[in-house]
Amino acid sequence: MCGFLFIVQIFSQAFDFPAQSPYNEAVTSFPIYNENTHAEAAHEPILIVDDNEQIVSILAQYIKAEGWPYLAAHTGAQALSLFDAAEPSVILLDIMLPDIDGLEICRRIRRVSSVPILMVTARDEDADRILGLDIGADDYIVKPFSPGEVMARIRTVLRRLPSNAAGDTLVIGTLSIHLPSLSVSLAGHKLALTRKEVELLYTLAASPGRVFTRDNLLTLVWGYDHVGNYRAVDSHIKRLRQKLDAYPHDFFSIATVWGVGYKFERTLP
Repeated sequence: MCGFLFIVQIFSQAFDFPAQSPYNEAVTSFPIYNENTHAEAAHEPILIVDDNEQIVSILAQYIKAEGWPYLAAHTGAQALSLFDAAEPSVILLDIMLPDIDGLEICRRIRRVSSVPILMVTARDEDADRILGLDIGADDYIVKPFSPGEVMARIRTVLRRLPSNAAGDTLVIGTLSIHLPSLSVSLAGHKLALTRKEVELLYTLAASPGRVFTRDNLLTLVWGYDHVGNYRAVDSHIKRLRQKLDAYPHDFFSIATVWGVGYKFERTLP
């Protein structure tokens, strides 16, 4: 599945948006699907999940303006159903829903999908960031923000979707990383990694011995304006190591270079 998951706890005050904007018009039919008209638009729909119709309307209008198809759901149950049926490219998911909260939806989708997750919330505390990242989120945006920023994030993410190039397969010992399919196997076992975990591992493993600063990794893997969000890197590295450590791999390690960043170290037999 190609796509991106966003956990979004959004309220109307989060948007830096003119009161008289035409995008305040209500969207009256759900789910929604628009024809893709832009060359660089998403092939699969973007799924908006929020019980606030005004927020759905604002995001839907921006998404439509980009030429992207989209669907909408107002409950967690609807979101899971549409996720299974439509395989969306991006999911904008509100945390506070009337039935199943967004964090639980994230956990359920993470069991079957490597869709990257962007959390958007009004709370700017380390504990909240760490919780979101630990359950599988790939990024974190703090309110207030503009819908235009959300669209910029989506555009960045879609540009980073892997191609089908055969050269995107990296094999080191019993470790195999196939970037186009986000598939990683180790010692004959397929690993359940998120997109960002795969991209992190590929970036490090493709340049063994090179020390990557956290800013390097944020720029190469996350893109956009993530420089300085070191918690995202550290949390993903921690989870990646835990998953790799489930199987023997004495021929490599992801080493911490204290005060600098991380590197992929190969160990000779």
